Amino acid sequence: MGTALVYHEDMTAPRLLWDDPECEIECPERLTAALDRLRQCGLEQRCLRLSAREASEAELGLVHSPEYVALVRGTQVLGKRELQALSGQYDAVYFHPSTFHCARLAAGAALQLVDAVLLGAARNGLALVRPPGHHSQRAAANGFCVFNNVAIAAEHAKQKHRLHRILIVDWDIHHGQGIQYVFEDDPSVLYFSWHRYEHGRFWPFLQESNADAVGRGQGRGFTVNLPWNQVGMGNADYMAAFLHLLLPLAFEFDPELVLVSAGFDSAVGDPEGQMQATPECFAHLTQLLQVLAGGRVCAVLEGGYHLESLAQSVCMTVQALLGDPAPLLPGPLMPCQSALESIQSVRTAQAPHWVSLQQQDTAPALSPSARSPEGRPLPVRPGGPACEAAAAALSSLLDQRRLHPTPPVRTAVALTAPDATLVLPPEVLHQEKSAPREEAEAWARPHASLAQDEALTALAKLLYLLDGILDGQVSSGIAAIPASAVVAILDVAIRRGLSRGAQRLFCVALGQLDRPLDLPDDGRTLWLSIGGKEAAAPSMFHVSTPLPGEAGAEPAGGVSLGEELGPYCLHR
Repeated sequence: MGTALVYHEDMTAPRLLWDDPECEIECPERLTAALDRLRQCGLEQRCLRLSAREASEAELGLVHSPEYVALVRGTQVLGKRELQALSGQYDAVYFHPSTFHCARLAAGAALQLVDAVLLGAARNGLALVRPPGHHSQRAAANGFCVFNNVAIAAEHAKQKHRLHRILIVDWDIHHGQGIQYVFEDDPSVLYFSWHRYEHGRFWPFLQESNADAVGRGQGRGFTVNLPWNQVGMGNADYMAAFLHLLLPLAFEFDPELVLVSAGFDSAVGDPEGQMQATPECFAHLTQLLQVLAGGRVCAVLEGGYHLESLAQSVCMTVQALLGDPAPLLPGPLMPCQSALESIQSVRTAQAPHWVSLQQQDTAPALSPSARSPEGRPLPVRPGGPACEAAAAALSSLLDQRRLHPTPPVRTAVALTAPDATLVLPPEVLHQEKSAPREEAEAWARPHASLAQDEALTALAKLLYLLDGILDGQVSSGIAAIPASAVVAILDVAIRRGLSRGAQRLFCVALGQLDRPLDLPDDGRTLWLSIGGKEAAAPSMFHVSTPLPGEAGAEPAGGVSLGEELGPYCLHR
């Protein structure tokens, strides 16, 4: 499975046939610029290339009325004056004789992408389409949009593939009110949109674009609107929105599929958005979304009207879908006060509907008066003084995404003995080097189980791998360890990490594996045992969680670290 790229050259055909400064920015060059850049960067060649098909009228009917579909079908035979007159009946729309064909291709591309991902032909993908779709409504074109591509794809996934939970992330700079109207009473679709709002003074000028519009009936809480009330939002603001709002809700919702209304008018340079987020930010946003739904992420192009910014942002998104490491985030990474206020207003509006937003003791709220010595805003706890720790935690998390260079080695495998049957992917390094033997012997002295040569060799390999990770040369690794030495080598690895300056270590043990007895219980190490024996936790930093139905016993069919050869995984 790879990353699908769905496209059809016919979608470059529609263009404005009369003077209209509002509509002229939606031009064919939007697609050609993005596709040309993908080719120049060698990204198109790495994707599973799919030629878009037309959506059937029955598929369009999943969202649109038969009368509206018939009206758009009729534009194929209209002359220029008739097309202009019909376009004038809608807000920011133009029709062209090829509009019906191309709008069906755009919707069909989204359907084709969803089918490819859900049927296992692709892991994820991008549909590069026009016209866009997220503004169009059941019986009306709106905002350059003719058919609602993402909404149709979501309904298709529900009906054909029997999905019950779909997340739609709309990072276009305009509110996708068309998607909201389709799903506002539907609890099976969680719709998240951030958008330039400016207290209702920016298009589409709707009260239902504000934070207090949370859905209707059974769908209350499943519409999440994040209004940006000033221009200039940047990387830190977008990342904060994901980390403090979208991701907590998404993890609680647990989607089976993620659809992205990928509008890049929210990127720097775009005349519509007037925001400051760089193209690199979209690689990070895409990467964060891939932890959801088993990585089943389908992005569909919406807006984006600065050709260079659009092309770069599309490339960054595709690189992330392909699994390339996200590049450094440039610029300062402290969210602005207006962004924090907007995020907090949404958290407040959504809190009655989401358990993850009700944990106020662990979530920062905002106070306009809370500022750092440099004049930057600080989150505070509800009803309490400014909490510098909360601001520092967010700033630290964002800084990590910017300041840590991508390690030259993504994954390394350390084996105690060569294995001729093991075939590793080309991007995985087979680590042959070890730490000096005398260094391994010094760490092994407190442990009798490490006296044997096989265990000492495994320890030396692991120490070398661990140093590579801590030095920023390796992102993650896998080491093979003799079963008799697992606990001792874990103890050494933890102590080695702490001695190298690691401030917090998270250890996950799957199966019957006891925590090293002499492990410091000073809050720097969190030990999580999954599927092991259920026991009273001696401290808040030692958590034991039996799997359902397997309390006190090893999970059926599971692999324990007490097998003949125990795997040990490291990740920075």
